[in-house]
Amino acid sequence: MSNIVVFGASGQLGQCLKMVAETRGITGIHFPPENEADILDPEALKKIFDAYKPDWAINCAAYTAVDKAEDEVEKARAINKTGAENIAIRCKEYNSNLVQISTDFIFKGDQSSPLLEDDIAEPLSVYGLTKLEGEKAVQQVLDRHYIIRTSWLYSEYGNNFVKTMLRLGAERDELRVVADQVGTPTYAMDLANCILTIIASGEHAYGTYHYSNEGVASWYDFAKAAFDIAGTRVKALPIRTSEYPTKAVRPAYSVMDKSKIKQTFNIEIPYWRDSLITCISKL
Repeated sequence: MSNIVVFGASGQLGQCLKMVAETRGITGIHFPPENEADILDPEALKKIFDAYKPDWAINCAAYTAVDKAEDEVEKARAINKTGAENIAIRCKEYNSNLVQISTDFIFKGDQSSPLLEDDIAEPLSVYGLTKLEGEKAVQQVLDRHYIIRTSWLYSEYGNNFVKTMLRLGAERDELRVVADQVGTPTYAMDLANCILTIIASGEHAYGTYHYSNEGVASWYDFAKAAFDIAGTRVKALPIRTSEYPTKAVRPAYSVMDKSKIKQTFNIEIPYWRDSLITCISKL
């Protein structure tokens, strides 16, 4: 396995990469703390690249507070666009490959068939826009890149929908959950496995790929499955998006087609509910 540096090491995907690397016996993967690996500080990045001389950089660092981003546009843009660009610039200097993590929120979500990598991106939110700007910055700076768009990420680590639902479900008698936004949950351990498989493959099939778990769910389906698996006795009520207004607009449909990543790297993707069972058993 190559020499790898992970940016955003303390986030849920960063922590999942650490766990998966340990399980797979992968050495030569480094997780520098954010205060040393500040993606907004080009000189700090130079020190990291000098120290590790990575063949690969994985950028898990992101501004992901979707609603807050509507008020913190410049902060979201700095992390999601400029930070990604800074890493890409260093990768080019040091002849490194880059895996850049992106999101289904770059899509408008107004179609009804699974989204392909080259479908038109029309973000509805500042978060989606700044992640798309990050994609474009990477594409302009560096040829040797993989952009992996994912959706509805959760795990045992960090703050995420599953942990929030299980906490609220234990505190309340009933919960209202949006049922007219449809996508696919992604277990961050599965995504971490996929990323490390791509790096280990030795392929140079650079470009943009989609990765989420298999299947389709609404946020209501996702929450209901979590309650059922965990044995949480809360009444879940399906509601429309209009009944739960948020500052940022979410795509109504963001199911992504994963054919490209499966065929290129011979990857088997677990069904979303099976992975949810695995995660909750660890929680």
